[in-house]
Amino acid sequence: MVGIPTGSFVMGSPQSESGRFDTEGPQHKVAIKAFALGKYDITSEQFLAFLRDTGYQPAPCNPLLDMGWRSPGRGKASPPYDADAPHWPAVCLDWRDAKRYVEWLNEKVREERPSTAREHGPYRLSSEAEWEYAARAGTTTARWWGDEIGINKANCNGCGSEWDKRLFSDVDAFAANGFGLYGMLGNAWQWTEDCWHQTYDGAPDDGSAWTDADCRKHVIRGGSWISLPVFVRSAARSGGGVSGEGEYDYSTLTGFRVARDLP
Repeated sequence: MVGIPTGSFVMGSPQSESGRFDTEGPQHKVAIKAFALGKYDITSEQFLAFLRDTGYQPAPCNPLLDMGWRSPGRGKASPPYDADAPHWPAVCLDWRDAKRYVEWLNEKVREERPSTAREHGPYRLSSEAEWEYAARAGTTTARWWGDEIGINKANCNGCGSEWDKRLFSDVDAFAANGFGLYGMLGNAWQWTEDCWHQTYDGAPDDGSAWTDADCRKHVIRGGSWISLPVFVRSAARSGGGVSGEGEYDYSTLTGFRVARDLP
């Protein structure tokens, strides 16, 4: 994991940013406490280890095609695709699947280090504000490398890489941002802890997750291999249902990375 320093930033996009959606405003200043974030998305290899250990069975991300992870138990599991791609981001996952993986990590901590165990954590999903702060890595441009999409900077539909609109790439296929994080933009959408809200009116300014008692959709960030460049920006955001369903079904394209509280 990578340590993300304490700091503050302006969350959201300015009216002048190319590709901006109204859901990315109003811009507001947010203070972030130091935390750690996964250097990469959780990979297929890592998620399979979880399934083999627990026998947990994710729901199909495409029931019509019966597309999903297979976890029959007895230490066996298989991914939703035929490719031998252990370093692809684990996708075809809904928000509950991501949360269950995090719970498993915390159970491992309690088993291995009972003297330091706590009721919750230390692993969790990041808040949406933490995610954007980490993705920007101190920059104010549309993407950490600049305003233009450029060539071969990320995996998307029009990013100029060998994977363009073809398939996922390995999680370390592109350069890291200024915080040392790989794949924050493109390749696979990433779940955050926050409930989906249409704007930032009323959003917290302390970096905490914005949650509701009745949360039907959660925020996803970063875009994917099939996304157009307008979705592959630090401020771009969308919402997916708990079961992966939203206005557009992102479920086959969505994975996650893990955050951790620091002492």
